Amino acid sequence: MSLNATPSSERVHIGIFGKRNAGKSSLINAITGQNLAIVSEAKGTTTDPVYKAMQLLPLGPVMIIDTPGIDDEGVLGSLRIQKAYQVLNKTDIALVIIDAAVGPSAEDLRLIKRINTKKIPLLIVINKCETINEDKKTAYQALLSNGKLLFVSAEQKLNIFELKEAIAQTVPADENKAQIVADLLSPSDFVVLVVPIDSAAPKGRLILPQQQTIRDILEADAAAIVVKENELTNTLQNLGKRPKLVITDSQVFKKVAAETPADILLTSFSILFARYKGNLQTAVQGVTALDSLEDGDKILIGEGCTHHRQCDDIGTVKLPRWIKEYTGKNPEFIFTSGTEFPLNLSPYKMIIHCGACMLNEREMQYRIKCAADQNIPFTNYGITIAYINGILKRTVEPFPQIYKLLDK
Repeated sequence: MSLNATPSSERVHIGIFGKRNAGKSSLINAITGQNLAIVSEAKGTTTDPVYKAMQLLPLGPVMIIDTPGIDDEGVLGSLRIQKAYQVLNKTDIALVIIDAAVGPSAEDLRLIKRINTKKIPLLIVINKCETINEDKKTAYQALLSNGKLLFVSAEQKLNIFELKEAIAQTVPADENKAQIVADLLSPSDFVVLVVPIDSAAPKGRLILPQQQTIRDILEADAAAIVVKENELTNTLQNLGKRPKLVITDSQVFKKVAAETPADILLTSFSILFARYKGNLQTAVQGVTALDSLEDGDKILIGEGCTHHRQCDDIGTVKLPRWIKEYTGKNPEFIFTSGTEFPLNLSPYKMIIHCGACMLNEREMQYRIKCAADQNIPFTNYGITIAYINGILKRTVEPFPQIYKLLDK
């Protein structure tokens, strides 16, 4: 992803599903007007989910996901089917592609049922519609009444425009879309952002949550002042105006909390993103599991990205060290990154997740639900670090509903 591109987590994820040779890849090429996907008469050309970030008018920035066929065979085929179904966990709109000449199969109907159970907006696309008559179309409409049905031809470019319009209309309205920080601010407010530049910081740029937070502050017509942690005190003394909020990298919470006056609101990027992805209350309630840890308990530490680990990495080095120091116990830490997330969470005493800037909201909600269904406490990096340093209540003060939870 270039520095000018919309982050993948902010794109509408469109999952393309169906049997082998139903025309999934051909349809992607027709929708996009580009030869993005490899097309072949050989079954099983797409063997892993393929992600294509692009602009799709009239929708805007999207992530199109081409998936393996849901009727693949053999041991490898079963694994590919599993990968295809996993894509549902991050899909905002699902397109199920059915070969008109073949008709809906048991696999198609099973997939459609799963999509409806997950309450994912669904379009059922009958491809190669030039091969069937009107009676057949009527029969398909009766059989597939549990989803919006469209008849198209990727090869002949029939009804492709109508399909794109239907996709745009299917996107859930975002007039109430969550904001990172803008809803906490008024025009002309000052916000100080504390950004350590250490060995783990990427060369030549800020990390994604910092970039997105700055953009959100500007959207609110407020001012963002970015400083390193050793310049915070000097900045606050010479700013000439009391900031509305101080936002810090969670790793320097202790120092920043000590230097930020009590009458200035304080939080972290990680806590803001917990709220943005819809899991702040869950994270605040889940962090108390730290107090019941015993030697040998397993803690799952999850990251949404796959960056190169540094010698003092927050997730794999600092956080485990701080947890051991706080609890006086010696738990076992298990680490996951990127799209990998265990289905069976029962071995874990708790889950500590990153802010999930690289995951879309639907995938993050899926992970939270997996934990809730298995009664595993779920929290995040920023909440954990604030709790360990005894400043959790202060760091959620900007969010009155969450703040009240800690008064009970």
